[in-house]
Amino acid sequence: MKENYVRPLDIKRGRVDLSHGAGGRVSAQLIRELFARHFSNPALDAGDDGAVLPALAPGERLVMATDAHVVSPLFFPGGDIGCLSVHGTVNDVAVMGARPLYLSASFILEEGYPLADLARIVESMGKAARDAGVPIVTGDTKVVEAGKGDGVFISTTGVGALPAGIDLSGRNARPGDAILLSGSIGDHGMAIMAQRESLSFDSEIVSDTAALHGLIAQLLEAVPTVRVLRDPTRGGLATTLNEIAQQSGAGMVLDEKAIPVREQVDAACELLGLDPLYVANEGKVIAVVPAEDADAALAAMRAHPLGAEAARIGDVIEDSNGFVQIKTGFGGKRMVDWLSGEQLPRIC
Repeated sequence: MKENYVRPLDIKRGRVDLSHGAGGRVSAQLIRELFARHFSNPALDAGDDGAVLPALAPGERLVMATDAHVVSPLFFPGGDIGCLSVHGTVNDVAVMGARPLYLSASFILEEGYPLADLARIVESMGKAARDAGVPIVTGDTKVVEAGKGDGVFISTTGVGALPAGIDLSGRNARPGDAILLSGSIGDHGMAIMAQRESLSFDSEIVSDTAALHGLIAQLLEAVPTVRVLRDPTRGGLATTLNEIAQQSGAGMVLDEKAIPVREQVDAACELLGLDPLYVANEGKVIAVVPAEDADAALAAMRAHPLGAEAARIGDVIEDSNGFVQIKTGFGGKRMVDWLSGEQLPRIC
């Protein structure tokens, strides 16, 4: 149909309806006037069912990661589900040591959801992808009936290039290694919870959601001996370290005083009866490195804006049980176990 004969999408007052996910003319209009506008790049603009991507350089391997995002509320201090869906998947690719190259995006929309809010999400997502230099090259949109969804769910898949010689895995941690953290914990989870519970503090809690591939590339260039990288998202720092300990068959001892936690995050956790160690993060990375390279790794992390508060928070030790312990501020030790249950649902 000629463009002049089609009524433009009413972003300001319109709402998602089932025809937006039916695959016909209305679906095409939503894709053309909203998604393609903010995600535009040559691979996506070709309009095919998939993207044809350039071949990798000799010796490079492919890395793929996928993630689903069901955060509630959809908008929160410091971000929204759109930028979060880009950052989360870019980071999952980057912690493998790969260079993130491309993203796909799948949307499940609920009938009746305001197009104006959807446009905010898509615009934020497009900006996050452009800022990261990782284009969204293919995608899909489905619509479910009113009451059968929760506004917007987004799934993203990322593809990256892993250079020859890089092998980052939780199984690589060795007794004597140093455990580093790029900054304060709990910011994302507490930003979500403060919004849900209408909590106010002298200083607003803002999500740390960010794409970490620049920081990680800088770290790997300075310290090629990095053994493990992991972003502590759901389950927080505690659960992620337990995962690494289990994979490597080693134990860990943390220093509670060395773990950075913002004052307002600590206060919110105390108010809600939560432990910051288990609260989700979306812009932090854990690095396990040989002890002799810890200072160089910290310097490389601190030289990047996203790693300015990087700290050495503990050590890997010999322990066939794979226990994670923490030295408390009172001089004793306690176990840091896996997260039990779901203390913060719909957090990412």
